[in-house]
Amino acid sequence: MNDHIRATLTSHHDRFTLAVDLTLPGRGVTVIYGPSGCGKTTLLRCLAGLQPAHGHVSVNGDCWQQNHHRRPVHQRPLAYVFQEASLFPHLTVRGNLNYGYRRVPRGQRRIGFDQAVVWLGLSNLLERRPHQLSGGQRQRVAIARALLTSPRLLLMDEPLSGLDRQSKLDILPYLERLHAELAIPVLYVTHSPDEMARLADHLVLMDHGRVLAQGPLNEILSRLDLPLAEEEDAGVIIPAVIRESDPRWHLCRAEFAGGSLWVRDQPGTDIGQPIRLRILARDVSIALAAHPDQSIQNLLPATVRQLATEAHPAMTLVRLALGPTPILARLTSRSVHRLELSPEQPVWLQVKSVAIVE
Repeated sequence: MNDHIRATLTSHHDRFTLAVDLTLPGRGVTVIYGPSGCGKTTLLRCLAGLQPAHGHVSVNGDCWQQNHHRRPVHQRPLAYVFQEASLFPHLTVRGNLNYGYRRVPRGQRRIGFDQAVVWLGLSNLLERRPHQLSGGQRQRVAIARALLTSPRLLLMDEPLSGLDRQSKLDILPYLERLHAELAIPVLYVTHSPDEMARLADHLVLMDHGRVLAQGPLNEILSRLDLPLAEEEDAGVIIPAVIRESDPRWHLCRAEFAGGSLWVRDQPGTDIGQPIRLRILARDVSIALAAHPDQSIQNLLPATVRQLATEAHPAMTLVRLALGPTPILARLTSRSVHRLELSPEQPVWLQVKSVAIVE
């Protein structure tokens, strides 16, 4: 099966030359991440055919471009969500949604009107006009309108960048719902680590028009040779499942491939529910033996895989393995020397803080 996106593209610009070679999953959310001006939006525009580029583009076996033979934009089955909602001001929410929906022949509709309304929480907004909506509500309408064109690929270019913090928090659960429900690939551009942590299955890390790395989210986050490892909030995102609840102490036990961790319970978290855990490198310490007589409750056996001295030689980043799950610890170089840490050494992790990504 050709269940993937292939893109080998070159495009020249004043500030940089975009040159990418990508193989991305044909389903789920791929986050394209990097600093402003690194080529993220340029990449999306080239994939959409909005900007000239030389190379090849195919989406789940459907060829959109081969060298100079390019399928026109209007013949590419994609939807593009921009930073601005750009709704039709003279139409109600229902009218804006129907604009995209009615353009798709009935037999080719892959997403129903009511389905999109439920996914984006628009039931009580259908008769309002855009000027009666908040910024977050307008963007939810824009996303629903895009989905109702029944695209084979959804491109989202920093859709939350123009929203205030509360509006971003309000809309993220709807994007997470799409992440679980959609059967089409989503390419999501952002420079927000929080959006990346909550939404990404796959990560493309870009800088100066080049792809520094691409792969499953945690595989990229745990690499010591990438700029992400140098950031203050370096860490990993671990998919887990709630397996146990301790109502007395308001805790729940989250199980993942390689172990389990106790975390604070939260409203709406039930036994069997899948969640994401975020563990920052600065919240992980290492011991050579288990020490239960301490306040840190999360103690797990692990294996040292790799060590890398950071830009400031006082600190060292350690990559460890909890079974198949990688995790990072940021230690002083003196501690690394004192413990005589080395690759393949068995140790105990002490995890001081675990956050459920919400």
